[in-house]
Parts: sequence; structure tokens; C-alpha cells
Amino acid sequence: MKQIITKGLKYSTITIATNLNNVALKLIKPKACSKPLGIALLLAFLWCTSAKSYAQNPKLYVFLSFGQSNMEGNAPFEPQDTTVNNRFSVLQAVDCPELGRTKGNWYTAKPPLCRCKTGLTPMDYFGRTLLDSLPKDVRIGIINVAVGGCKIELFDKNNYQTYTATAPEWMKSALNEYGGNPYGRLVELAKIAQQSGVIKGIMMHQGESNTGDQEWPKKVKAVYENLIRDLNLNPASTPLLAGEVVNADQGGICASMNKIIATLPETIPNAHIISSAGCTDAADNLHFNAQGYRMLGERYAKTMLSLLK
Repeated sequence: MKQIITKGLKYSTITIATNLNNVALKLIKPKACSKPLGIALLLAFLWCTSAKSYAQNPKLYVFLSFGQSNMEGNAPFEPQDTTVNNRFSVLQAVDCPELGRTKGNWYTAKPPLCRCKTGLTPMDYFGRTLLDSLPKDVRIGIINVAVGGCKIELFDKNNYQTYTATAPEWMKSALNEYGGNPYGRLVELAKIAQQSGVIKGIMMHQGESNTGDQEWPKKVKAVYENLIRDLNLNPASTPLLAGEVVNADQGGICASMNKIIATLPETIPNAHIISSAGCTDAADNLHFNAQGYRMLGERYAKTMLSLLK
């Protein structure tokens, strides 16, 4: 515990906590203080020293991303996908010793961006495309928390345990990597990111497992509003970008869900739909292929650029 002496009074600083907006200080004072000026000087000193330790860079644009397998990344990445500008970073969501990455630390955003053995995602080319159009002093940070095959209910912070209790065995290993609570991991990482950057938007690609669910927009709204509250964000300046599932023009087996996805802005005023028309897919007609992910990521970025302006 650090002790500070000023004007003959001794104080112990027991908490210096920071977040996006403030520095909170708690001081233990062993006896009554009769020198208000001394306290004011002490607080000013602590404010300055702690602010330097936790400087937030307004030029680090952070984007949250979540969803199921098409956000997780299903296509193997190719050599062209592994050359990445070091202004584009990922905040590691899980420990990956084989990649030399530790949860909660920033790394250059070389794929995989989700978990240790996932593939190319729309976020790979979302970040690259943003950098191509933003000033050279701007950096991009991505947080990607996604689970293949999951319903939107997995990200309902109040009821996710009901969903995970009946999750299939093949999904449980991914859930375990997130401590059983992907929403909680997303918020945990977002708070770390807020110490060094500013959250500019939320990217989502989910819907295949909720195909035909007319309540889906309301469920997404609940997730979005929880993120806004839990991270102290302004909804007017924090858009939600939601991608369509594999389009009917590619034979998408869940393409009917796009009609429901299209209604999301009626429920969330700051929601924007990213078209998947023409984005090429894999043989299963459920996932995009690598080129499809590149195309979709560029579309997320172009929409986000229009909103940033």
C-alpha cells in the first residue's frame, strides 16, 4: 500500500481505479483534517499521476464483434490473409499458447481473430478496409467472441445459463474457453479495451440458429442494450451492424432469416444491415468461403466508415 505525506497528514491510497470516463480515488484519513488545501493538493497530485498511467488514446477505435460460426470464422485463411498492418490489433479473447497469445492482451490482428483454431472472419477485412480509409494516426482494435451453432440466447446475460445447460457436447469446449459465459467475456475484454481506446461500434453476425424466430429482433435488442449499459456507452454514437446470413443467390439454406434480420432497425434505431448478396459461400450453403468473408468484411467497413464520418 502506497503512503503519501502532505502538510503533516498521512494518507494511504487504497484504490486507484480507472475507466473510460473517470478516475475514482478512495483515501483513508487517520484523523480529522483541518487543512482543506492540503487535501485538494493531494487529490490533484493523485489525479495527474494516475491519469498518466491509464492514458486513453482517442485514436484507437475499438469494435466489439459477436455471433455464431460465420463471425467465429469457418473458412481456412490463406497466405494473403496473414500480412497485416500493425495498426490493426486484436484483444485476445482466450489463451492460445500455441500462438504465443494470452487472454486480455493486444496482438497484431493476424488470423485467427476468435479462438486458437478458428478461421477467417468478416472482421479480418473489416479492420483492413477501415485502415485504408482512415487517417494514418488511427489504430483499429477488434474483440471477437463467437460460438459456432449458438442461438442469440447465449448472449442474454440474464438467461444464458438456461441455454448453456442444454448445449450440445460439441459446443461445450468453445463455451469452456470463455469461462462458460461468452457475454461476460465480451464485457470483460471491452472494459480492458476502454482503458486504452474508444468503443466505436458493435458488429454482429448471428441468426442461422434462430431462423424463423420472429422474436429475434427483440432478443438482439436486449443484448445490445445490456452492452450499452454495462459499458456505459452512448447508443446514439454506438451503432450495431448486423450481417445477413448466406444469401438466396448463393443457395443459402437459412436465407429466409434475412427477412427477419432486415427488420432489426425497426427495433434498434441505430442498427444497420450488411447485405450478403453476392458473397460467395462454401459447399454447405451455410458458411461463407474465404472470398465471401473478405467481401462481407469490406461491406461492414464501408457502412462503418459512413457512420464515422
